[in-house]
Amino acid sequence: MTLTLQQIKDYPKLDANQVNSEYAKTYESFKHKIVVLDDDPTGVQTVHSVSVYTDWEKETIERGFQEDNQIFFILTNSRAFSAQKTEEVHRTIAQRVKETAAAFNQPFLIISRGDSTLRGHYPLETDVMRQELGEMDGEVILPFFEQGGRLTIDNVHYVQQDEELIPAGETEFAGDRTFGYQASDLTEWVEEKTKGAYKAEDVTTISLESIRSFAIDEIEAQLLAVKNFQKVVVNAIEEQDVRVFTIALMKALQKGKTYLYRTAATFTKVIGNVSTRKLLTRSELIQEDSVNGGLVVIGSHVKKTTEQLEALMELDAPVFIQFNSHLVLEKTAFDEEVARVKKEAEDAIASGVTAVIYTRRERLDLGEGMKEEELALSVEISLALTNIVRTLSVTPNYVIAKGGITSSDVGTNGLQVKRAIVKGQVAPGIPVWETDEGSTFPHIPYVIFPGNVGQIETLKEVVELLEQKQIN
Repeated sequence: MTLTLQQIKDYPKLDANQVNSEYAKTYESFKHKIVVLDDDPTGVQTVHSVSVYTDWEKETIERGFQEDNQIFFILTNSRAFSAQKTEEVHRTIAQRVKETAAAFNQPFLIISRGDSTLRGHYPLETDVMRQELGEMDGEVILPFFEQGGRLTIDNVHYVQQDEELIPAGETEFAGDRTFGYQASDLTEWVEEKTKGAYKAEDVTTISLESIRSFAIDEIEAQLLAVKNFQKVVVNAIEEQDVRVFTIALMKALQKGKTYLYRTAATFTKVIGNVSTRKLLTRSELIQEDSVNGGLVVIGSHVKKTTEQLEALMELDAPVFIQFNSHLVLEKTAFDEEVARVKKEAEDAIASGVTAVIYTRRERLDLGEGMKEEELALSVEISLALTNIVRTLSVTPNYVIAKGGITSSDVGTNGLQVKRAIVKGQVAPGIPVWETDEGSTFPHIPYVIFPGNVGQIETLKEVVELLEQKQIN
């Protein structure tokens, strides 16, 4: 059933001072190292001043454990992987985290940060890690992400579209060719995705009523009763709801309970005790202006991205370069297309004009039963785009990448980032990395723009902000 934003305003309000006071008191004794596995780079869209590593070598994980920060991210980009590769990667990471934690005598928890519209390799990723880590009491499912309009009410997960809340199972995201689903009720979604291994009626649910009545003891009792990897669905419509749940969770962890986590980005901010900061200004993003233009790479095919691209095209300044990605089926023609796009982008950037490279808006459709093949081709297209970035002969003033797979490949393969610092957000839910010294273009702002986040004008507004010096 579709809801309106007005309908959810009837829930009783939380006392912010009470919540924050209890959270601070409980957090004092919470000493776990928090390792977030990000299935695309957008999972840092709520945090700042934290590290993101782009590999999971043993030395990298040790470095994360040695940081003063309690939380660090590992970008796996597993949403672009086959099921087999996803399993291999998560098995390896779980083994290394477990070994490192033992060596440092450090309690830890692992968060599988997934898409707030429920797409991704679930339950595969957490199942594999559970096998490596040992028996876990439960799994917390918390896809709430306010900045993207993803709210969970009466166990139903909603996606905001203008002033309406649409059940997730009725959105375009549920029709994803690789990670599609039908259920909007998260208890039913669990049963659907686990193929009946976990029944909807056996899922523990943390209600908004319990949260808004600040029933910490009641929620903690629910968590203490969970066993045998039982699923726990958390309802939330504001960040403070997640904070209330996290207070109860930390209390349960202190009593020896163990959980894995499949969540969106808000939970990582709250459990990591990351403060809220204002949106980044242009002066914070660009320290030294270049005479060169910027670079925008658009790969996502969701409707919102296409609408945002159309709005961006209202600007006169950028040069728009369509990349005929469907030529991936013809190697010679594809190679020629990559060379053409690169040359046009270089010419624009060198002349002080921002280049916008975008893939054809129609998806490449190979027909029924070809999901893995389509995913492999999408990865090949994304790698071609990122090779353009990596081999550019000019340094752009900034880089924006639109879409999860695209932004991951641009960051790791194009910009060659090994460790980035998350500076913050340039718009709600849109994070910015500062590239490291060893990257293709050191110390430039890299804007990671999720495909399904923002309003129609948001991409245009971000480009205008970064181009402000030239526009004025």
